[in-house]
Amino acid sequence: MGYVNNGFQDNNQQTDIDAAVRGGREIILQAFNWESHKYDWWRNLERKVPDIAKSGFTSAWLPPATHSFSPEGYLPQNIYSLNSSYGSEHLLKALLQKMKQHKVRAMADIVVNHRVGTTRGHGGMYNRYDGIPVPWDERAVTSCTGGLGNRSSGDNFNGVPNIDHSQDFVRKDIIAWLRWLRHNVGFQDFRFDFARGYSAKYVKEYIEGAKPLFSVGEYWDSCKYNGHVLDYNQDSHRQRIVNWIDGTGKLSTAFDFTTKGILQEAVKGQFWRLRDPQGKPPGLMGWWPSRAVTFIDNHDTGSTQAHWPFPSNHVMEGYAYILTHPGIPTVFYDHFYDWDSSIHDQIVKLIDIRKRQDIQSRSSIRILEAQANLYSAIIGENVCMKIGDGSWCPAGREWTLATSGHKYAVWQK
Repeated sequence: MGYVNNGFQDNNQQTDIDAAVRGGREIILQAFNWESHKYDWWRNLERKVPDIAKSGFTSAWLPPATHSFSPEGYLPQNIYSLNSSYGSEHLLKALLQKMKQHKVRAMADIVVNHRVGTTRGHGGMYNRYDGIPVPWDERAVTSCTGGLGNRSSGDNFNGVPNIDHSQDFVRKDIIAWLRWLRHNVGFQDFRFDFARGYSAKYVKEYIEGAKPLFSVGEYWDSCKYNGHVLDYNQDSHRQRIVNWIDGTGKLSTAFDFTTKGILQEAVKGQFWRLRDPQGKPPGLMGWWPSRAVTFIDNHDTGSTQAHWPFPSNHVMEGYAYILTHPGIPTVFYDHFYDWDSSIHDQIVKLIDIRKRQDIQSRSSIRILEAQANLYSAIIGENVCMKIGDGSWCPAGREWTLATSGHKYAVWQK
């Protein structure tokens, strides 16, 4: 399963964080979608753990595991209760145990931007947390969302009380909870939800306090469009993600929303978008690949929410790109398990090539073609790929075809 799962001891955790980011051999499965809460989820995943491990994933991102006001888990209330619509505490622990046996790390979805109150307080708002663990009062809620705390250090998540991370007692309680998830429950990795909602310096403090092996933040804002047309140059977009990562003390990676936005336009016959003016990949991947977690879709952009879906007839071109390129690739549950089984097998083949040829987050890349109907590149020393319907293959007898499918092909030496 690669270098990260060699049973690091907890007293070396800071080294572990550095090693996980430095080694760059993570391959993540997002192990749920927007509807998963309807389907006895912890049991379903437990059955799939052997396949997840065999397919080559180092980490599986699970949906929010604590009690929530909404079934999907994103409106937390009693954060110390592990009974959720995904299943009971008992079933969750059985799943985590099975993952541990198969050396797949469990990634917790950390929702600390907002929390639903239990009782009305100041101004008649539900901004108190009486009667449950972590019984905060109105001071824990930002003044802009009906509390007596300070103004938010980020964007508001509307409709619910937003947490004021500037309060010492709040941060102390959050760190205690994250440590509990890490050491008592058994989550090793963290995904920070709605990271735009609070300052990145707090994420730094939370990572230093709880020491997950790997962290990724959801810093999602809009790409630059001209009307409905995506601008070629997305430097301002990737710069904002870079600034967020910097704010975490470089301890967290971030989802590469820039690459997603560009790639899903490129596959429609605009592959020229995949080379920036400096000749590099145009997303976060091109600037800071060791911190870029690439993906095609997630529970928000795809699934039944479909806020910003990847064109479905080009999904394998998307995976051929992210699974052969630098960065840290993520595969979406729907594509892997709910679509045609041939998609599952094609993705496994790409992961296998990535692992065998030791492509990692910082692998070198040389872009050879980026025109309307064709993109090709050499990654590391031994992998070459193309996507699009333009005809192309690498020069030289040393290259042999490793895998191919609809509008993509990968060669290796």
